[in-house]
Amino acid sequence: MALQPLSKLPQEPLTVNRALLSVSNKTGITNLARALYNAGVEIISTGGTARKIREQDIPVTDVSEITGFEECLDGRVKTLHPIIHGGILGRTSHQADVDEMERLDIKPIELVVVNLYPFKETVAKDDCTPAIATENIDIGGPTMIRAAAKNFAHVGILTSPDQYEDCISELKQGNALSFSKRQKWAKNAFNHTASYDSAIANYFNNLDDKPEELPEQLNVSLSKSQTLRYGENPHQGAAVYGNQSEFIDCFHGKQLSYNNFTDVDAALNLISDFWDSKPTCAIFKHTVPCGVASDKKLSNAWKKAFATDTMSPFGGIVVVNQKLNTETAKAINEIFTEIIIAPDFSEESLELLQQKKNRRLIRIKKLPNNTRTRQYRSIFGGALSQDADLKTISKEELKTVTERIPSDKEVENLLFAWKVVKHIKSNAIVYAKDNQTIGIGTGQTSRVEASEIAIAKARQEGLSLVGTAIASDAFFPFPDGVEAAAEAGAQTVIQPGGSIRDEQVIKAADKLGLAMVFTGNRHFRH
Repeated sequence: MALQPLSKLPQEPLTVNRALLSVSNKTGITNLARALYNAGVEIISTGGTARKIREQDIPVTDVSEITGFEECLDGRVKTLHPIIHGGILGRTSHQADVDEMERLDIKPIELVVVNLYPFKETVAKDDCTPAIATENIDIGGPTMIRAAAKNFAHVGILTSPDQYEDCISELKQGNALSFSKRQKWAKNAFNHTASYDSAIANYFNNLDDKPEELPEQLNVSLSKSQTLRYGENPHQGAAVYGNQSEFIDCFHGKQLSYNNFTDVDAALNLISDFWDSKPTCAIFKHTVPCGVASDKKLSNAWKKAFATDTMSPFGGIVVVNQKLNTETAKAINEIFTEIIIAPDFSEESLELLQQKKNRRLIRIKKLPNNTRTRQYRSIFGGALSQDADLKTISKEELKTVTERIPSDKEVENLLFAWKVVKHIKSNAIVYAKDNQTIGIGTGQTSRVEASEIAIAKARQEGLSLVGTAIASDAFFPFPDGVEAAAEAGAQTVIQPGGSIRDEQVIKAADKLGLAMVFTGNRHFRH
């Protein structure tokens, strides 16, 4: 049968005579039911929803009275009946449908109000089992939602308590629902069921016998969190999707921009690796740390991080792993800092930092590394997906490959440098000493060039490279990288290993008196 174009669908206001209400989340449902009753609408309902409405002395008809068939199978079957779905799907502007509905004694239902079993909330609980999850898969609800949304020209569909006031307002203007609202609600309904089905599919994907394997189907359904002013550049439209408010609270300053979100994401990922360390501060610019340091005092950590690169932090982002105190806040406040991120802020630090209205202040509510196990990136024709790089390494896992064994203090420097290099774009080189980055080289096509940039930055800031540890995100393919590091003053090296020329690199390190350890894993970041 040929479909009518949208412009040919009946677009006049829809008078509501009968409404079907069947909701899991009963917030606001009695207010809506009261408005419908006052508007002379016949209310049909099921189970707990009907009881809730009756408690307010609002007349309601059970679905079983309409269908002539009682609810059964412990409530699994309530609304799955031709009398119900015929009433929802019938096109009352199409005479053939009207004639058939009259023949079958099917009365139209002009408004459907349904929200679904709380599947996402259920599976998020630690004690959820597959049996419990399965019982929270709604069948009748999505079926009614999709039926009503498909027939939006003749039916209104509400899937969230947030829409009730909108509907009540429409009813007050003549007991009718406008076409534009019905079309909008239909769009919301299809997005709602898409998100619901994605959550179910992803849950079952993770129940596979081989959960470490990536699923055959990528299901991503995220609701818009907010529209952004623009993307990376002013000519690019942009929005952010998902549940960022679960992780951060941007409680002061302007709305975060597209670039701000990418910077904050990078900052949170790094500070996650230092969350249980001594007071740590990292300064970011364009998603790359330009200085990182740890110390017994947070203010000293800031000073050491800033000393790595005193030019780049202007307009940058600062993140710390401790409550931000006044002393540290005063030091940060001496330069223009666009965003400051911390688990909390002292009252005195807030009084100082909030004097600048455009500066964003962010509280960390939850770390992304606790929840994010997969990463996605759009490419031509689709997307890439990979397991998130959550790999960390301990002292016991390091493999010393040189004649000289690093001291405990040198191992501390090596592990610090390795934590940082993980968050530097490849090719990445980090020189570090005393829990402070001394030089950072990032994003170069040559590993030697990355090292040269790190050395040049350290010398520009007047920082000594003598006794430093050098970390490389991937193996040194030739001895020249290690030789350049030793010439600059490095005494220890941490790298993945795995090059066909490892023996040559180790031999060069031994000749230079370096201590070198292998991690066995790399940290490419493109």
